[in-house]
Amino acid sequence: MTTPVTRSIVERGEVRIELLSQGRGPLVVMIPSLGRPAGDFDDLSRRLAEAGYRTLCPQPRGIGKSRGPMHGITLHDFARDVAAVIESDGGGPAVMAGHAFGNFVARATAADFPGLVKAVVLLGATHVWPVPPDVRASINKSHDMSLPEAERIRAMEHAFFAPGNDPRVWLGDWHEDVMHAERAATEATPREEWWHAGTAPVLDVQPERDVMTPPETRNRYRDEFGADRVTMTVIPGAGHALLPEQPEAVAQAVLAYLNQLGRRDS
Repeated sequence: MTTPVTRSIVERGEVRIELLSQGRGPLVVMIPSLGRPAGDFDDLSRRLAEAGYRTLCPQPRGIGKSRGPMHGITLHDFARDVAAVIESDGGGPAVMAGHAFGNFVARATAADFPGLVKAVVLLGATHVWPVPPDVRASINKSHDMSLPEAERIRAMEHAFFAPGNDPRVWLGDWHEDVMHAERAATEATPREEWWHAGTAPVLDVQPERDVMTPPETRNRYRDEFGADRVTMTVIPGAGHALLPEQPEAVAQAVLAYLNQLGRRDS
C-alpha cells in the first residue's frame, strides 16, 4: 500500500514553506533542481517511504504555497528554510539529498547547520563549473515557454536527458521566476562558504551521460573532499535530469547508501 503524503506549512518569520512529508523512520530531506518543484521527487519519496524512511520535500520559495523574499537572498537563506523544516520535524539529523541546483542548497545546509545534517546525497551534481556556455544556453531554452516545443525538446535532449530517454516528461512544471531567484542567490554566495558541505559524508550519484559530468571529471569530489568522505556511484542510461530517467536505479543507489549509514551508526 502506498504511504500517504501529508502537506503542511512551516513558518519562519516572513517565510512560509509548503512541506510534503511521507513515511516514518530516519529522515531524508530532498531539494529539487533549478526552477523545479518538489514533485520531481514523488517517485523517490514513495520508494524511500516504503523502505522505512521519512521523507520531507519542501517546495522552493515561489512554488505551490511556499512564499518568501525572492531578491537580495543567498544560498544561506535557502539553507535556513531547510533547517526550519528539519527542526519542525524533530530536529533530525537528516540526510540531505539535492538534485542538480538542489545540491547547492543541500551543501549550504550541511555547512551552516552541521548538527542537523547526517550526510549529503548529490544527485546529478555539476562536476564542471562554471557550466559551459552551450549547455547554459540549452538550459535556458528548456524552460522558455515562448519557444516552439520542438526547440525546447532539442535543448532538453542536449542539457538534461541521455539518448533514448523522452524529455517530454519535463516540458511542464518550470518556474522561471524561481529559477532566476535561485541563480541570483547562488551568484551572491561565495563558493567557499558552501561548496564543501561542511564535514558531512557525501554520496556522489553521477548520471553516466551527464554533459556536466564528463568521464574525466568522475573523481572530482572524491579527490577534492577525500575518499574517506565521498562514496561514488554511476547510474547508466541517465543524463542530468536523472530522476525521471532511471528512478529505480536512483532509489537503489540511495537506499544502499542509507543502509550503509545505518550500519555505520549501529
